[in-house]
Amino acid sequence: MENSIEVWHNTLELGAVVEFDENSARELADAFDADMKLGIDRGPLHGIPITVKDVIDVASMSTRAGSLAYSDRPIRDATSVARLRDAGALILAKVATHEFALGVTTPQCKNPFDSTRISGGSSGGSAIAVACGVGLASLGTDTRASLRVPSALCGVVGFKPTFGFVPTDGIVPLSWTVDHIGPITRTVSDASIMLSVLGNRSFVKLDTPIDPLRDVSIGVISCAMDDADSDVADVIESALPIFNGLGYRLYDVDVLSSLDFEEANALGLIISRSEASTFHRSNHTDLSLCIPEVRDQLTAALDIRATDYLDAQRNRKFFAERVLSLFDAYDVLVLPTVPMVAPPRDDYERYLLRLSKNAIPWSLIGNPAVSVPCGLTNQSLPVGLQFVVAPGNEELLMQVGVAFEEQLRSGSGS
Repeated sequence: MENSIEVWHNTLELGAVVEFDENSARELADAFDADMKLGIDRGPLHGIPITVKDVIDVASMSTRAGSLAYSDRPIRDATSVARLRDAGALILAKVATHEFALGVTTPQCKNPFDSTRISGGSSGGSAIAVACGVGLASLGTDTRASLRVPSALCGVVGFKPTFGFVPTDGIVPLSWTVDHIGPITRTVSDASIMLSVLGNRSFVKLDTPIDPLRDVSIGVISCAMDDADSDVADVIESALPIFNGLGYRLYDVDVLSSLDFEEANALGLIISRSEASTFHRSNHTDLSLCIPEVRDQLTAALDIRATDYLDAQRNRKFFAERVLSLFDAYDVLVLPTVPMVAPPRDDYERYLLRLSKNAIPWSLIGNPAVSVPCGLTNQSLPVGLQFVVAPGNEELLMQVGVAFEEQLRSGSGS
């Protein structure tokens, strides 16, 4: 019990939890325990405590989206939350988000590895909660980078499935043509279980060892490696031989450039800001109550012309066609999730675009992508390796991710 109290206290200190109904949680936990003793199985998540990002509706809990300008008390769960409950999950708490999910820092939160650094965002509270052990998983959203960036910076797994894999009703939208819902967990195996529930489908069975895949081609995106800070690059270079140990074929991918990533980031910003501004205008959101970073983005987006937005959507299609052709040659693409470690909280603003640059392309196109911890720097800060597959290929992503993390854990990378 003392351990649990310490974990909970640490999470509150880091700014992760925004709402928790202790009495209700204890009653539900007791009911789950009683059912288990009677042999009643509520599903694959029976009694598993899970937190939910505060842009996703949970019945009887507030949805504030990390903002003073928004408050709702929904009477129904979002479909994603309802599916978790139906599978036996215990919804433990609502956790912090960057305001309206419109950012990659979650500035009110602190990194569990070093409280002077950011947690990443926008699902920062979710990543902290899982890293600290408050809940075994967390439900978050990802429009530009919001599951994968905080997971990489906090040393956990962030899994963004294919666009449309999980219904997005019952969320405060950021960008309805890009928004995804997915889990943050401790392992890819746990993420797989969550996704089978969230997507309402069956995947490979994870209760038995997964045979290592053979004849899998792994494309390492060269420009993303070249752009990584030296300490991050060192950790990733040390982890790449794991793929050789699994019998996979490793290749350099040099047909993508830094300019391609810059283009994807520019397109993603135009589309997401335009759609976010449209929602908040129709919702009559009082932008004067927003933090300056978010207020400035939403205000500036009001001046984006419809022709610019439509050009961005058209160029998004062209970009997707070109990038998706890579999966004719490679089964999985890998690159640093973030090309740096978590920056200091008092100096994060100059890193904003760089934090999300490696993640935005895959949200923009809608590919499944997962950030998996691959080691620590000399400063004992976590580094995430991002795996990307073709849309609809979640099962391959899970298999490769599980094989990678098991090999990494066993220390047999070479």
